Amino acid sequence: MRKTLLVLTAAAAALALAGQAAAHARLITGSPKAGATVAAPRELALHYSESIEPGASHVTVTGPSGAAVATGPLSLDAKDKRLVHVPFTAPPAHGAYKVNWHMKTEDGHETDGDFGFTVK
Repeated sequence: MRKTLLVLTAAAAALALAGQAAAHARLITGSPKAGATVAAPRELALHYSESIEPGASHVTVTGPSGAAVATGPLSLDAKDKRLVHVPFTAPPAHGAYKVNWHMKTEDGHETDGDFGFTVK
């Protein structure tokens, strides 16, 4: 019985670690936050669960008219490769915005998602 319990515990631990290793990056938080109403932001700051490969990642922002909003190049934070900065080239006008992101992590996994915010 004890040997069976030991084998089952070891198998469960191996499966748990394998699941963590295969997990894709996820957006932990953004600034502006999803669903927030904010003053016109100067940039998007997106914090992910894994380090990001900037050359293979991109963010697009759609404005109230449905047209793409001009942004500067995506860059990583100097101290945290999980934190992505995307500056707006001009302050966003009042209205609803949608952010679409596609990220490639340093380990080669790709993931994407979207969220919205409103400028008051």
